[in-house]
Amino acid sequence: MPTQKLKRSYRKTRYILYKETLIDYKEHFWSFIGSFVGIGILAYIQSIHFSGNDAVYLIGSFGASSVLVYGIIQSPFSQPRNLVGGHLVSAFIGVTVHKLAPDIIWIAAPLAVSLAIILMQITKTLHPPGGATALIAIIGSDKIKALGYEYVFSPVLVGVLILLLTALVFNNMTPSRSYPSHSSYHKRYHKIRRRLVGK
Repeated sequence: MPTQKLKRSYRKTRYILYKETLIDYKEHFWSFIGSFVGIGILAYIQSIHFSGNDAVYLIGSFGASSVLVYGIIQSPFSQPRNLVGGHLVSAFIGVTVHKLAPDIIWIAAPLAVSLAIILMQITKTLHPPGGATALIAIIGSDKIKALGYEYVFSPVLVGVLILLLTALVFNNMTPSRSYPSHSSYHKRYHKIRRRLVGK
């Protein structure tokens, strides 16, 4: 009996792994197009308004957000509330901490990230790239630091709204994708979990 149970568990796990590793060309195509256009618009704005290494609109956390909002659109972390709220909360925290402790990086950097995480949890806007947005306010270029609270509105708010609008367009251009899609993520998660535990 234990052998049969083990075989059954093995078959279920193999099936789930097979399903999860199938290449979905349409999914990958729309992920590519959405992220290309979203980041492309930000890069275009960057090229018009800034030169050299003054990367103001192209902050690193937007690349991480693109993975979520174009590649894992069912995740709770990818939803509009999390995308916009997470970045805004984190940007505000980052700028505030930088103003309070501008020259003590070993205090400012961990404090900004930690406070950003806590505030995102409290406001239910948890978005992993938000931690980077807070950190960039501390360790970013002099141009970014000089923005002060303007950093919260531009590039952060402007950038996330561009990413969000692009996601709303390209993530809904095919019947197989739907964004926002918070509930579908939970259904899929529980379905996979039931298969794994055999319930």
